[in-house]
Amino acid sequence: MTGPLHGFRIVEMGGIGPAPFAGALLGDLGADVLRIDRLPRQGVQPELPAQFDFYNRNKRSVALDLKQPQGVATVLQLVAQADALIEGFRPSVMERLGLGPDPCHAINPRLVYARMTGWGQQGPMSQEAGHDINYLALTGALHCLGEADRPPPPPLNLVADLGGGALYLTVGLLAAAMEARQSGKGQTIDVAMIDGVTHLMSAFQAFRQQGSWTEQRADNIVDGGAPFYGSYATKDGRFIAVGAIEPHFYANLLKVMGLRPEELPNQNERASWPQTRRRFAEIFAGRTRDEWVAAAMGRDACLAPVLTIDEAPSHPQMKARDAYTMFDGVRHPSPAPRFSRTPSELHTRPPSPGRDNRQALADWGISPEP
Repeated sequence: MTGPLHGFRIVEMGGIGPAPFAGALLGDLGADVLRIDRLPRQGVQPELPAQFDFYNRNKRSVALDLKQPQGVATVLQLVAQADALIEGFRPSVMERLGLGPDPCHAINPRLVYARMTGWGQQGPMSQEAGHDINYLALTGALHCLGEADRPPPPPLNLVADLGGGALYLTVGLLAAAMEARQSGKGQTIDVAMIDGVTHLMSAFQAFRQQGSWTEQRADNIVDGGAPFYGSYATKDGRFIAVGAIEPHFYANLLKVMGLRPEELPNQNERASWPQTRRRFAEIFAGRTRDEWVAAAMGRDACLAPVLTIDEAPSHPQMKARDAYTMFDGVRHPSPAPRFSRTPSELHTRPPSPGRDNRQALADWGISPEP
């Protein structure tokens, strides 16, 4: 096992979504991530076969009955040796199990206890159910997305779950671990997806208060309002994406399109953006996607093909970066970022619950439950 976090031990309480994603990211970086799963119910098959559960790669699984004192005691034995714990339950669930921050810090004062929720640990909505789209809705981010005359669409679950949740948990956990090595004291990290997304919206909050951002969707510089920042259909029914914000890139884009600046209104004349967008749409519809890509290559026009999820792995740039790795017969996104001296790697296939009970517990110096 390699990676910059080699030797760093994490106990992850089994769940779904952003907490497991954070655990997988840390596992990619070399941490020894031990996932605590519920005991599998007889005859019940998982919705997602373990082989395709990418959020659980580079982990091992121990299945325990946390309704029984012995199961809780085993977790506490693991916590005593861990550098960090990750949990993504609703507030107070871990406390009811007897595994809240207080008993965990009592047995391991250096522990980084990282807990993630959508709404946060307190507040009038803290016990409400929710998903990515709900957290985006509360932060103002969702209202900024999509076309002006249609309901805002969900941007997959990339923004709140993974961006505002998993990545903020990862940064917080690593920062607290660095501090713990200096102070000898752990702490609890309260990661709320609404906090992370609000932080991600920093620039747009500033633009709005400065007066350069409107509340109308598709009316602003990076929300599809500007004709030089958006996607266009091509002759073959595919799409290209342009992002020529800076004047010199915009000038290059116009040259690729066969336009002279004097033929169009000023680039930043907002009132003329709809007119310019229509003109751009007509021109881009005249060639295929790949013809536009070939025309723009090497000309700093900020133009790229909109690839499908199946096309992306075979693109020359993605192949040059080794952006995907074949592992256990499945194509995985490669670990990121890249390290020059302690490279990350895929080393452990996603486990079925309890697959590693004996070996993982033995490695952590604990006798398996009978």
